[in-house]
Amino acid sequence: MTIKESIKKIIPCFLLDFYHYCLAFAGAFLYGFPSKKMIVVGITGTAGKSTTVEFVAKIFEQAGYKTAYLSSIKFSIGSNQQENDLKMTMPGRMKIQRFLKQALKSNCKYVVLEVTSEGIKQFRNKFINFDVAIFTNLSPEHIESHRGFENYRQAKLKLFKDTKKIHIINLDDKNTDYFLKIPSNEKYGFSMNPEATINFRENNKNLKILEAKNINVLTNGVDFEIQGKLFHLNLLGKFNIYNSLAAICVGLSQGVSLEKCKLALSKIQGVSGRMEIVVKEPFVVIVDYAHTPDSLLNVYKTLSELKPKNQESKIICVLGSCGGGRDKWKRPKMGEIASQYCDEVFVTNEDPYDEDPMDIIDQVAQGTQGQAHKILDRREAIKKAISVANSNDIVVITGKGSELWMCVQNNKKIEWDDREIVRQAINH
Repeated sequence: MTIKESIKKIIPCFLLDFYHYCLAFAGAFLYGFPSKKMIVVGITGTAGKSTTVEFVAKIFEQAGYKTAYLSSIKFSIGSNQQENDLKMTMPGRMKIQRFLKQALKSNCKYVVLEVTSEGIKQFRNKFINFDVAIFTNLSPEHIESHRGFENYRQAKLKLFKDTKKIHIINLDDKNTDYFLKIPSNEKYGFSMNPEATINFRENNKNLKILEAKNINVLTNGVDFEIQGKLFHLNLLGKFNIYNSLAAICVGLSQGVSLEKCKLALSKIQGVSGRMEIVVKEPFVVIVDYAHTPDSLLNVYKTLSELKPKNQESKIICVLGSCGGGRDKWKRPKMGEIASQYCDEVFVTNEDPYDEDPMDIIDQVAQGTQGQAHKILDRREAIKKAISVANSNDIVVITGKGSELWMCVQNNKKIEWDDREIVRQAINH
């Protein structure tokens, strides 16, 4: 345990909260409360945040607005982009406020931020003037840290309570009602479920609903219709339609036409580390950030639908689970899901922090009922998975996506990139 972690354990929670709150105010004050002079969009939820951030930014850029955005993937101000190598989705208060100030100095009209429950817990969202709040979806994550799912949900709800103008909500999520109850000037909902939209229209007269219809999952993306217009996404997975709908709602709320939203989304060729196809031949290799049971299930279901039906084809997966005491409950569940959908399962190291990586691997493998190959070295696990793949097979590597580091003992970070390791293994 580090000195910092030891100090945290002995300081009362209310003092820690006061410290974080004061730091948030200090950061905003130091940089002159820059968010008040721009339109800020905050995106929260368990999955899909980073992709939705990029979708929203691309829609604003297509409409001719200079835009800044911050996600677990990158920091972007206009054409100036850099990868997020902090191993932290939502940076600390000073970094966020400095970013906002830089965006303002660069004459950005819009800023799009990924807002996490951990960030909200530490008041990193405070003194940021959010104009639009988006809810993507909710499933169990960070449960130990928040001491229960209810507290986790309450953290997400705080963003909506602090945002008075526009709320955009996934109507197909079972937690929707909690978000709909919070008052705002305007409300938008999005859905792929006709029955849900009928119900919400009857009970929420002021709710503007955007619905995707005639959905077609393809090997090169997805097609769907909105208000009679055909949309095409160059990203795999039906779940990406939800991210698109959320982004389109933002565009519409800001006066961007549906046609411009369509054009912006059609130009997106992919999102780093999110269902990213790294290799196409002689078999497909995909890298994805999925690190919760729900997101893993979405990935495997998508790949199952894309497997060639008239040819022998296997799904070969490489997965692990994060250490540091994070969500231990999910480890066997993820192994169970992998064994249900994948023909070969390789369980390996991910970000062990100070935990014994082999213990984590054993816990994930426990859910596979003896079907897993356990390989401690992640590089070796990737190489092995690729070595057993044949033509028409799909190799999918989850957990890290486009992350550039692996976090190990004593707060050390090792340079890492699953995609580069895949390329090395293929070209070896």
